[in-house]
Amino acid sequence: MELERLALLVEAARAGSLAAAARRLGISPMVATRRLAALEEDLGVRLMHRTTRSIALTPEGEAFMPHAQALLEEAAMARASVKSVGNGVSGVLRITASFPFGRKILGPLIADLMRANPDLRVDLLLTDSIVDIVAQGVDVAVRIAVLQENGLIAKRVGESPRGLFAAPSYLAEQGVPRTVADLARHQCLLITGASHWDFSRSSSRRVKASGRFTASSVDALHQACLSGLGIANLSEWYVQDELQQGLLVPVELSDGRPEPLSVWAVYPTTRLVAPKVRAFVSALAAQLQKGHAKG
Repeated sequence: MELERLALLVEAARAGSLAAAARRLGISPMVATRRLAALEEDLGVRLMHRTTRSIALTPEGEAFMPHAQALLEEAAMARASVKSVGNGVSGVLRITASFPFGRKILGPLIADLMRANPDLRVDLLLTDSIVDIVAQGVDVAVRIAVLQENGLIAKRVGESPRGLFAAPSYLAEQGVPRTVADLARHQCLLITGASHWDFSRSSSRRVKASGRFTASSVDALHQACLSGLGIANLSEWYVQDELQQGLLVPVELSDGRPEPLSVWAVYPTTRLVAPKVRAFVSALAAQLQKGHAKG
C-alpha cells in the first residue's frame, strides 16, 4: 500500500475535493484521480463517492480512514527517528484554538517555533466553536476548560488564571464591589447562556451573575468591558496589555477569586504523538509556565 495514495485519501477527505487535495500535495488532478482509483482497486472497495463538485467518504472509506492516518503517522515517526535532531521538526502541523488564545499566545509562539524549525509548516484554525479534530485532520487542539485528564488524549499543559476586570469609568460610576455578594448589585458581562461564575476561596462556589449584556464570544465581552458596560471574568493573559495601559483594572474581592481553568492539548489519537506535535506542546507548556512565573 503506497503512502502517497494514503496521503491523497486523507487530504481529499480533509479538503472535500480531489482538486484541493491535489493542490495541497503539489500534483495534478489527473494524478490525484489515478492514485485514488489505484488505492480503491488495491483494497477492492470504493472509498469515496465522487461528483463533479465534491467527494464524500463511503462507509468503507470512513472505516479505513483511521488506519490510513495511522500508517502515515507511523511513516512520519519512522523518518523522524533517523533524522538529525539538529535539523528540527518538519511537516504540516495543524492546530486549532480559540480566537483570543490564538492571537495573544499562539501567534508569537508559533512564529518562534517556525523560525527554529525551517522545515515546519503550520495551519492554524482559530474558532470559538468546538472542532471535530478527527474529521478536520487537526493534529492538536488547545482547549481552555475544566477537564479531567484522559490519558494520552488530553494532556494538561498549564494554567489559565482568571480574574474580574472592569474599566475605571464603570467603577467610578457604579462603585467597587468588595465581596462576592456585592456582585449581585453590579452589571456582570456573561457568555450567552451562562448564569453563574465559579469562585474558589468563597463560601459559595457557584455564584449567580447577571447583567444587561451577554455575548457568544469572549472578544465581545472584552470590548464591552473596555467600553464600561460592566465587570468581566477573563483570563489574566488576555488583559495584560489593557492593565498596563490603565484601560482596565482588576476587581479584587475579599472572600473569593474566580476559579482558574486549565490549558489542555487534545490529540485525535492515542497511538502516536508526532515529533512536530511534541515540539509544539513543549513550547506551549514552557510559554505558559513563563507567563505564570511572571504573574
